[in-house]
Amino acid sequence: MKTDAIDSGKSGFHGRKRRTMSCSLVLCTLLSSTAIIAALSSFSVFSSTYYAYAADDKWYVGEGAKQDTYVTYRIQDLDTNNGAPFDMTIYFQKQDESGDWVAPVFVVDQGKVFPGTLKLGSLDMSVLATGSNITTEIMPYINGYKDSLQWLSAYVPKPGQSLTAASWGKIASIGGSEIKPSGTEKITVKAGTFDTTKIIYHKSIDNTIWVANEFPFPIKAQTYADVTTGQPPVQYAFELLATGTGEPPARSSVVEIPKPPLEQRTARGTYFVDLDWLPADIQPGKDVSFQISFFDSDHAAVRDVSYDFKVTDSHGNVLKDLKDQFVASSPDTQTVSFSDKNAGPVTVDVNVNAVGSRDPGPFVESAQFNIVAAPEFPGSVIFIGTAIFVGIVFVITRFARVGLAKLSDT
Repeated sequence: MKTDAIDSGKSGFHGRKRRTMSCSLVLCTLLSSTAIIAALSSFSVFSSTYYAYAADDKWYVGEGAKQDTYVTYRIQDLDTNNGAPFDMTIYFQKQDESGDWVAPVFVVDQGKVFPGTLKLGSLDMSVLATGSNITTEIMPYINGYKDSLQWLSAYVPKPGQSLTAASWGKIASIGGSEIKPSGTEKITVKAGTFDTTKIIYHKSIDNTIWVANEFPFPIKAQTYADVTTGQPPVQYAFELLATGTGEPPARSSVVEIPKPPLEQRTARGTYFVDLDWLPADIQPGKDVSFQISFFDSDHAAVRDVSYDFKVTDSHGNVLKDLKDQFVASSPDTQTVSFSDKNAGPVTVDVNVNAVGSRDPGPFVESAQFNIVAAPEFPGSVIFIGTAIFVGIVFVITRFARVGLAKLSDT
């Protein structure tokens, strides 16, 4: 009888346990389903904000901008940063009473971070002087923003134009070329895949801007400068790298070590200057051989070049300063010695004084390169690394002996 009672009790206990487990499973399933539905709803809201086409087909620069969201682009502009690309992040923090955006921004260029704050007009995302905090360091990049991400605002300010319109107008600066929508295309960039409308204009070559409805800036662009001969250089190009909700991840400056060769376009676009060097890793106490090559705007090699060559470290120490160097045909070679005190960022300036019999005029054609002399590992770091290694070996040996001792005891 006692055994039966115990068995009966066990049976009741296990029955209650199974019922409890079943209820727990049901509850977990309901909670999981709720979480999934909430997540899908959140994703749906975000998608409808940025990825899905809206009911109307009109678009303008700034359409779809939402508070507490950000975008990150890689931008290349012919007239900014000597044509070298840079990354720009714009955070739509809030709108003021006029509807204008307060937009903290930061630019990353070769590892250096330049922060600022823009006041962007609600009509066309133009940078407003009142309310913007723009330092001298970030100013050139803001001009690059105006020439690239905001460029279309001259043709589609709020309330915008139809993405199926026959024309958006003509570009007077390049002979009245027509700018117009030209069909749809699904494109993939680093930020994801987007359904876009292609906006094109033609002048010697096709120029294309990809626009997604309900997204504040174009997703991508590839445009070229208007030239009469040769291969046109990029006027501006950009691509969306990332977009998201909330404040964007903070960035801090880091030292990036450029690898040769590097190329820079002179400020007026007349020449390209290439800089190569050996060894590629610049170490203190060693000579570095720099090779300088010169090309015209069509990227054809030029002859009989007179130039200046100057190398300066981050402390203002001049390592080499040569005037009126002459090279009949590129490349020309210059040797520079680096010491321990020169470790870190280094600037190489090349001024083109004359090419052949061509009169340079009053303008100075120059190119500037930012490189890095990498410091050798300090003795203290080597000592610490050696000590850590010895410590690890000691611990492994100690445990091995203990293990062997235990085995012998058994």
